[in-house]
Amino acid sequence: MTDAVTTVADFRVLHGRVVDAVEHAVHGKRPVVELVVAALFSGGHVLLEDAPGTGKTTLARAVAAALGGTSRRIQFTPDLLPADVTGTSVLDPATGEVRFRPGPVFSHVLLADEINRAAAKTQSAMLEVMAERTVTADGTTHTVPDPFLVVATQNPVDLDGTYRLPEAQLDRFLLRVSLGYPDLEHELAVLRPGSSAGDVASVPVVTSPDEVARFVRDLRAVHVADPLLRYVRALGEATREDARTRLGASTRALRALVGAGQVQAAAQGRHYVVPSDVQRVAHAVLEHRLVLTREALLEGTTAADVVAAAVEAVEVPRPAAV
Repeated sequence: MTDAVTTVADFRVLHGRVVDAVEHAVHGKRPVVELVVAALFSGGHVLLEDAPGTGKTTLARAVAAALGGTSRRIQFTPDLLPADVTGTSVLDPATGEVRFRPGPVFSHVLLADEINRAAAKTQSAMLEVMAERTVTADGTTHTVPDPFLVVATQNPVDLDGTYRLPEAQLDRFLLRVSLGYPDLEHELAVLRPGSSAGDVASVPVVTSPDEVARFVRDLRAVHVADPLLRYVRALGEATREDARTRLGASTRALRALVGAGQVQAAAQGRHYVVPSDVQRVAHAVLEHRLVLTREALLEGTTAADVVAAAVEAVEVPRPAAV
């Protein structure tokens, strides 16, 4: 128990340092930054969906800068090939040997900018890397660095020349978040000459890939009681039984909800998960995995409505009486 408590205490300090570092470049969006950092320490990937100019790319680059590892950026376009993402085998003229030249995915943080502009075959090439963390070329399997975080962005308002991400690929993202526009106070601060907003170079390095990988492993030991597991399962069942959904939360989605809840609990200094931890991340983890019926969409229902209804309807487990 002492080791678990020490791990959580150390992580709480590190979590705050990483969030503070990212906020050097991303102002007024601390709740969103905390969710992205939680995904990093959950070993998952993030989809940032928002209008152009809201800071999606800046957030991804700031996280990479705070991590201190290698980072790469891919601007997805319709003519981008799978080999442009994963790498390819090339002939070395000096030796006459064929060797593998790693693609941008061989980095600790990969920024996949406007991922929905790539063709389906290129999106599929990302799938193995995101799920298996490996690239197979000419029958040989190559492992990407650890940790490996994909931060993908897409603009929902500009649909010309885009390819909708299929449900199977959306399910590979631990969570989906939107930055939105800053409030009055923070937007004025961003507009003020000399502001550090958007200045990724000002983001300090506060951790290392090895330290992040260690916490990703250690935080899996954060305690999740059986009543909490039943609560998570009931939330998933509520989304599946909702008449407005064609496809509810999968078992993978519920596992992601548990993992994100563990990190959320540790960030609050607890070595056990409580219902509020699950509720805090439920929308970001579940919404993009739900498929609504045509009738629900025509009525203006959103996935957020379904998740909110599930959270409202499912009874919260109470501590056992002593």
